[in-house]
Amino acid sequence: MPSPISCRSCGSKRLETILRLGQMPLANAYLTCEDLAHPEQRYPLDLAFCPSCSLVQITETVPPDVLFREYLYFSSYSDTVVRNAEEIVLRLIASGNLNGNSLAGEIASNDGYLLQFYKRAGIPVLGIEAAANVAKVAVRERGIRTLCDFFSEDLARKLRDQGECVDVLHANNVLGHVADLNGVVKGMRLMLKERGMVVIEVPYLKEMIDRCEFDTIYHEHLCYFSLTALDRLFHRHGLVIEDVEPLPIHGGSLRLFIVPRQHLDRRPRVEAALEEESSWGVDKVSSYRSFAQRVDKLKANLLEVLQQAKGEGKRVVAYGAAAKGTVLLNYCGVGPETLEFVADRSPHKQGRYIPGVRIPIQPPERILGTMPDYVLLLAWNIADEVFEQQSEYRRRGGKFIIPIPQVRVVQIEETR
Repeated sequence: MPSPISCRSCGSKRLETILRLGQMPLANAYLTCEDLAHPEQRYPLDLAFCPSCSLVQITETVPPDVLFREYLYFSSYSDTVVRNAEEIVLRLIASGNLNGNSLAGEIASNDGYLLQFYKRAGIPVLGIEAAANVAKVAVRERGIRTLCDFFSEDLARKLRDQGECVDVLHANNVLGHVADLNGVVKGMRLMLKERGMVVIEVPYLKEMIDRCEFDTIYHEHLCYFSLTALDRLFHRHGLVIEDVEPLPIHGGSLRLFIVPRQHLDRRPRVEAALEEESSWGVDKVSSYRSFAQRVDKLKANLLEVLQQAKGEGKRVVAYGAAAKGTVLLNYCGVGPETLEFVADRSPHKQGRYIPGVRIPIQPPERILGTMPDYVLLLAWNIADEVFEQQSEYRRRGGKFIIPIPQVRVVQIEETR
């Protein structure tokens, strides 16, 4: 059905709702013991499609000050994320003639997980991070020059006027978080040097649809990008996608290399990828209609597996107090009556509780200490990393329940 809001990219009012996940707590609003005495704020979580520009987006906008000023996601606690960052930084240093006179920047620079690799190579850096607690870690522990603010067109103009133009500007998994898409892209253009480049990573819409990754939909993620929607967005602001690479990280992502339009030297694989999207119907709402049906089926299958395990007297815990876990558990209605605890590596989350379902978060060592029969892998996007960390649990016969892209119980021999 048509949505009353306008498209976040092109402004069209012809949005079509394709999935409703109901009233949902904020995915990263982990609760303290004191919070348990109070009700949580919940917001509708509906996914919509824009036939005019192909952008898929949620219809609710939670104020960014509520979402990001105090944040408990620290990128450095994922080895996969850090390795991914180091790989692209070393490539760009080698191919981009970057040196001590260059400037590398990052929007939503988190705890300095990426910029640290430029700094080690002697290249000046500038991080822009809105979450004060995370920015402090970047400065204190990694010596990353970090501006604590939200990136915007106004901030970019101010930085440009101060001479803070960049040779390379990273924006990993942040573009989908901003309500003012056009303002942020304008700001990227303003901060670039004449031969500068923006390097962006975004979860890929087609992977989300094909793999039924509904748990990546939450209030921080306002937009879900196809290459087609991104191409139209950047073209509107004098930027062009020069190259694109598929990445396995976060359940399937795109890495885009974006330059000012006058330096266009578009690689053939960009055009090939756009043609492929056209062939699967990126511009047609009918391409997205079956998604909701598959989400409902996955929910039913997961509940069946968990209920069978509990009915047999088995003990079940979960791994990964990530935002996707909050969404999956709340949508499926899985709480402490089913899961004893959720394990997570981040000490910033340990001792807190999952929003909505209020399951306690414990250190990963608790898994081996308690030896549950099953571990529900909420952090399925870093499965190999978790399997390696939990090798002793697996060796002793522990089993994982993988919910995405389809529910399955994984035996030890299958995880090797």
